[in-house]
Amino acid sequence: MEQTTQRVAVVTGGSGGIGGAVARRLAADGMAVVVHYAGSAGRAEEVVASITRAGGTAVALPGDVADEAPMTALFDETERRFGGIDVVVNTAGIMLLAPVAEMDLDAFDRMHRVNVRGAFVVAQLAARRLRAGGALVNFSTSVIRLQQPTYAAYAATKGAVEAMTLILARELRGRDITVNAVAPGPTATPLFLDGKSEELIGHIAAAAPLERLGTPEDIAESVAFLAGPGGRWINGQVLYANGGIA
Repeated sequence: MEQTTQRVAVVTGGSGGIGGAVARRLAADGMAVVVHYAGSAGRAEEVVASITRAGGTAVALPGDVADEAPMTALFDETERRFGGIDVVVNTAGIMLLAPVAEMDLDAFDRMHRVNVRGAFVVAQLAARRLRAGGALVNFSTSVIRLQQPTYAAYAATKGAVEAMTLILARELRGRDITVNAVAPGPTATPLFLDGKSEELIGHIAAAAPLERLGTPEDIAESVAFLAGPGGRWINGQVLYANGGIA
């Protein structure tokens, strides 16, 4: 086992736009970072390489977030390499949109498997493994407040994540572990921008009082606050990181 005095973070979905930004931001704070991925090994390795080039410590590890066996193996490997786990950030998720009347139920089940069961599996492991002084940061969405058509099934998954987040914060009484969620608004990731016209993107950006889209780095700053020393008195909360859009 490689001994280290560094804090150690696991970022699920670390190969994604927001997940990668979170991984790089936590590494900039001096944490050793495990960049989790499911199907995007190349992008995860790019995140690791960018962290390493900046003088940080990172490794990419795979796993299906909804399957407890590979995720247990990921947590085991993290502890073997770095000696423990201090921060878990659960950005992994998928978004499939359709009106309620038209939603394909197989798609509904697939999204709930990743977003709800996956979040629960990771939260369960975090609850068992996080060291004192640790933090779990889950991901919700500002759509819960915005109530936009076609987002019902997706928002339902994130409503479930908020519920488990708030309850777990209270279940971990006495452990000195915080549990919170970040709820981003529209954020300029490739996934968000894909298929949208410039006109639509401009309309969405104008909805916020700050008149722009969020960036992955904006969201990563919120996570870094909750995971760092400045966020130790924030517990059992949902932080809406959306520029005032809702």
